[in-house]
Amino acid sequence: MRANGLRLLWAKGGKAVNGWCAIPAPFAAEVMAHQGWDSLVVDMQHGVVGYESAVAMLQAISTTDTVPLVRVPWLEPGIVMKMLDAGAMGIVCPMVNTADEAKRFAGYCRYPPQGVRSFGPIRATLYAGADYPEHANAEVLALAMIETEEALSNLEAILDVDGLDGVYIGPADLAASLGAKPGFDPTDGRVLEAIGRIVQAAKERGRFACVHTGSPDFAKRMFKDGFDLATISSDARCMAAKAQEILGEMKAVDETDDPGLPSSVPEEGDGY
Repeated sequence: MRANGLRLLWAKGGKAVNGWCAIPAPFAAEVMAHQGWDSLVVDMQHGVVGYESAVAMLQAISTTDTVPLVRVPWLEPGIVMKMLDAGAMGIVCPMVNTADEAKRFAGYCRYPPQGVRSFGPIRATLYAGADYPEHANAEVLALAMIETEEALSNLEAILDVDGLDGVYIGPADLAASLGAKPGFDPTDGRVLEAIGRIVQAAKERGRFACVHTGSPDFAKRMFKDGFDLATISSDARCMAAKAQEILGEMKAVDETDDPGLPSSVPEEGDGY
């Protein structure tokens, strides 16, 4: 079976830089994958991505060595198993608030006897190899999102669940739950304290710790604090940010200067 590249990276003590795909387009996912991200999450929760689009995006990501992951819309067995069958090498599950929810989630990601995953790896064998069923339990990642005050109160019990590989912090929802302003790179002391507690508890139990960020600077800070994976922005945000940068430069051009561009749309026959 194709090894999970994130597990290989983490086994060597490396840090994973993860990208985020919210645009339901295989070409966009392919372009993202070819930029060199360690992994990419196809977002089916807040991204505008449906099942068929997600499958095509996983196929596009598979043109590279980038590890394909999926954030499912919710803790529901059908979509978790369908995305694993489609070739996702890991599932990020939102709003896991209790040990029971974490146990159910981990079980959906594992074949019996470790879990309750139904057998039918329709595309996973094409992506990962014919022996996928024999090794999937050891390779697929189950990452539970910790993003509420309730989850914080049950943190240790969640992390102690067998079959759960790690946790993924959703800082915006976590901040809102704690009464702070939602955002990717929090400055509120309550949120930063909670993030520190989560990564420490995860490391004490040998679990992987992942976090969503909005900038390279904050991602580097999270790596220094012990996180194994940091997501930076998303395809949609990267596109918008670059477009804003370009337009900002153009708007800054003094109207009296010659920017080297035609002042109007040329007529036919003008050599264009």
